[in-house]
Amino acid sequence: MEQVRIGIIGIGGMGSNHARMLADGKIPELKLAAVADIREQRLEWAKDNLPADVERFNDGRALIDSGCVDAVLIATPHYFHPDFVIYALEHGVHALSEKPAGVYTKQVRLMNEAASKSDKVFALMLNQRTNCVYRKLHEMIESGELGELKRVNWIITDWYRTQSYYDAADWKATWDGEGGGVLLNQCPHQLDLLQWLCGMPVKVRAFCSEAKWHDIEVEDDVTAYLEYANGATGVFVTTTGDAPGTNRLELTFEMGKIVCEDGKLIFDKLAENERTFCRTEKEGFKKPDMTRIEIETDGMNEQHAGVMKAFADRILHGGKLVAEGTEGINGLTLSNAMYLSSWLDKTVEIPFDEELFLSELNKRRATSKRKTGSGVVFDTTGTY
Repeated sequence: MEQVRIGIIGIGGMGSNHARMLADGKIPELKLAAVADIREQRLEWAKDNLPADVERFNDGRALIDSGCVDAVLIATPHYFHPDFVIYALEHGVHALSEKPAGVYTKQVRLMNEAASKSDKVFALMLNQRTNCVYRKLHEMIESGELGELKRVNWIITDWYRTQSYYDAADWKATWDGEGGGVLLNQCPHQLDLLQWLCGMPVKVRAFCSEAKWHDIEVEDDVTAYLEYANGATGVFVTTTGDAPGTNRLELTFEMGKIVCEDGKLIFDKLAENERTFCRTEKEGFKKPDMTRIEIETDGMNEQHAGVMKAFADRILHGGKLVAEGTEGINGLTLSNAMYLSSWLDKTVEIPFDEELFLSELNKRRATSKRKTGSGVVFDTTGTY
């Protein structure tokens, strides 16, 4: 096989962008063979905007069963991600799922079990891992040159969204349709990067404000405090209500501080380990000598295209994925823990009670109100 035939399940905002990219031949290893959507107007869009040989289905399972694809890219509402991944893998089709991995960890755990029994490739669209800044930071942390993590602060508030964004789809920003707000829609990338860079915390205390800035059911403003096994702490702040917003990641290690902002990595490098300096320095107010360095990167940031190229390369040549699909449970664990902490108004330990989380989520789903979406499909290019 020299080319992977791929189908897209769900051609809303993200799915249609992926379809255009593939139809334009920007990833030669992948051929767009089919699309599926339950909405007739989206299939009409596909008929008018995609090549004539791209088959159209009104059901994702029918697409998988058709035999016209080797792989699928799943871009449906979040609750359906695990269902379609499991169905694809069990029917001999490779699967690449949009983020998040799912809505609740119990659901995703079942998906990961199915993946462990399959010989097909399973990947997740964690495209921010392709960003040269985060890749370089990950490399530095893994090398051990920074020493132990002491503190992490991430203010990610440049996710501004208008009311019309939330009104566009009937499932969006509802507990029963989407399963959450900014934590589940916009921030899976940052939550994944947080655990990829810093590891998983052991405790979370979060405050999730629902409908603070928009007429929606779910949270659009979050502040969370994290504790790690080694004593490090963290603060994570996000919202879709700030304009202008901020994206500043600050990490303090034994060997200095790194700030990631505006596409740059600024390293305030200490001359010696702060823990050693603290114990041995005789001057009470003296600080360790420090050198400020702008860390060089390779400048590459392929985003979604990079994830898809790696997906095709794994299928065709056994290459390395940007993110194994089974890793998606980690970032979801963070968001689930934040929700549960806020709902129960207390600190939550990780791992948490997955049955309790699902019970609390289902309470909210039971009172979730149906709404009528405007049907507008926004172009998501450049919004990630």
